Amino acid sequence: MSMVNAALVESFDEPPHFRSIPAPEAAPGQEVVDVLTVGVHPATRGIAAGKHYTSPTTLPALAGADAVVRRADGSLAYVMMLGAGTLAERIVIDPAATIPVPDGADPAVLAATMNPALSSWGALRTRVPFQAGQSILVHGATGNAGSMAVKVAKHLGAGRVIAAGRNRSRLEELTAEGADDIVALTHDQDATAAALAEAAANVDVVLDYVWGPPTELAMRAVLGARTEHTRLLDWVQIGGMGGDEITLSGHALRSNAFRILGSGFGSVDMQVMLREFTELVAAIAAGGMAVRPHPFPLEKVEQAWAHQDAPGERAVIVL
Repeated sequence: MSMVNAALVESFDEPPHFRSIPAPEAAPGQEVVDVLTVGVHPATRGIAAGKHYTSPTTLPALAGADAVVRRADGSLAYVMMLGAGTLAERIVIDPAATIPVPDGADPAVLAATMNPALSSWGALRTRVPFQAGQSILVHGATGNAGSMAVKVAKHLGAGRVIAAGRNRSRLEELTAEGADDIVALTHDQDATAAALAEAAANVDVVLDYVWGPPTELAMRAVLGARTEHTRLLDWVQIGGMGGDEITLSGHALRSNAFRILGSGFGSVDMQVMLREFTELVAAIAAGGMAVRPHPFPLEKVEQAWAHQDAPGERAVIVL
């Protein structure tokens, strides 16, 4: 029996382990591909820990949620396989769900960048009527996805981007990566509210990676400071680092052109997302934005799982 090396989730309480498994075989309509790189993203870890809605229901299961692969004709493609697993030397894919990767693209950079960039790209391209020249507040900008949102917003033509986050040194770095203004989110709620009101009173879009009580504070500050109450403000919920729920006054909704919506895989038709993924892959391949890959070989998967990404960095498994 032909075998391949892989990373298997054998317990939700442990990182995936390096193992040998039977080589995959394609069913009709499927294709066997060689895996080149796999990103070790927060969602990837969450799936392997049994904490994600796509986590496997039976173990052992293959780890990994996305991959850059080489197809039989030699071309490269990006695939997302939430719940199916990608961390093996060869996997089976649905050819209809592949995203073509341009020649010359760095697979490791692509694997590191796609996941952090997806949330903001999808939000601005599919969930709100964003137009070039509009202003954006990134609430929670110092994580990888939030930092990437600053770059994505600028790449898509934002006229002004305000980055708000807790990591002061990372905020300073973001001024060199596209942020026009920064706001430090501190434990001093009055100072934080004043800073948000001053910097972001009349933004057009908020990309919110925080939610919870910090978002309640930010909403009160921004809405209370708006001078153009009929100017539409789209507040897009993307992440929940600060909590899963907020309390919102009905007055805030009645007294402003204010819309709250979420952005995620359940909110956009998959065919639309595949189209957007194709454009995002092309933008990353062209050098429009990047997260620095920190490579690990497959046999070091446990070390990759334990690695703490530095700002602007993402662990990737290179096969």
